[in-house]
Amino acid sequence: MSTDNLNDSEELGYLEGLKSGRRESFDFIYSRYSKMLLPKMQRMIKINEIVDELMQDVFLKVWLHKSEIDLSKSFKGWIFTIAQNTIYAYYRKLALDVKMQRHLLETFAEFYDQTEDYIFNKERIALLNNAIEKLPAQRKEIFKLCKMEGKTYQEAAEILSLSPSTVSNQLVSATKYIKRYVFFHSQEFIIFCVAAYLKG
Repeated sequence: MSTDNLNDSEELGYLEGLKSGRRESFDFIYSRYSKMLLPKMQRMIKINEIVDELMQDVFLKVWLHKSEIDLSKSFKGWIFTIAQNTIYAYYRKLALDVKMQRHLLETFAEFYDQTEDYIFNKERIALLNNAIEKLPAQRKEIFKLCKMEGKTYQEAAEILSLSPSTVSNQLVSATKYIKRYVFFHSQEFIIFCVAAYLKG
């Protein structure tokens, strides 16, 4: 049967088979949904060999998590989410490569210089909090006091029994780390940067 002319009840039968671990059902779903995913993945990743590799990753995840398929919900939505997350993970890994970081910092230096405003956007609060939690304890407290509570160096120094110069130096290091963390972990920015890099 063609995978293109399939009604809901027929697809449900194949999904039930996939959920039960039937290989022929998996093969059918692979044939049907790889055709749907391919254009989207090719738009987001310009290298066909990588698209093929990530497509295999997507369907490996489908097979490994087949027991989680909710037959009452859209399978298309579920698998497209898996595909999108797989692509994001690929870009994130690529963007964390040292050579890639150097290239991106050189290419997008102007944007990086503006990242301090960017990281305090409410849409990235979770990412900011993750970065803060990775700081050493003292540096974390200094960042919170000065950047989030608006304390002066002198005030923070008195609270933490440190010299103002120590507070200043620690804050510079903390801010640099957090800017870099957010810069290279923001999903939308990673995709933008790496796509531009791949086109170059």
